[in-house]
Amino acid sequence: MSEFRWPARVYWEDTDGGGIVYYANYLRFLERSRTEWLRSLGFSQQELAREPGVLFAVVNVSVDYLRPARLDDELIVTCVPRADGAVCMRFAQRILRAAEAEPLVNAEVRVACVDARTLRPTKLPEPLRDALK
Repeated sequence: MSEFRWPARVYWEDTDGGGIVYYANYLRFLERSRTEWLRSLGFSQQELAREPGVLFAVVNVSVDYLRPARLDDELIVTCVPRADGAVCMRFAQRILRAAEAEPLVNAEVRVACVDARTLRPTKLPEPLRDALK
């Protein structure tokens, strides 16, 4: 699957007292990019939770922080998804400073599909599995 790119901007609420993005807030940018990737394929997480009744849970994250993002920076957040068995997806993700395409963060995120009622692992919905091919 090709790389999905999502533009973002650093706001005051994303930063620490020095105007630098707080390390945990990079996870928010990564999450939003994955949500927008789903949306670009026509999937709404709210609708998936209702029918077929699935949610997504992050089960593993590995992050390399390369350079800081600062207040007002324009970012590009990418994700390259791939299937990881019947239940999981893996995302290779990056956060870049848009102006120079300068890499700031590299991440690998593993997400499991779970039943919305029981929170037990369940297979990825077939239309989503098809989109990962």
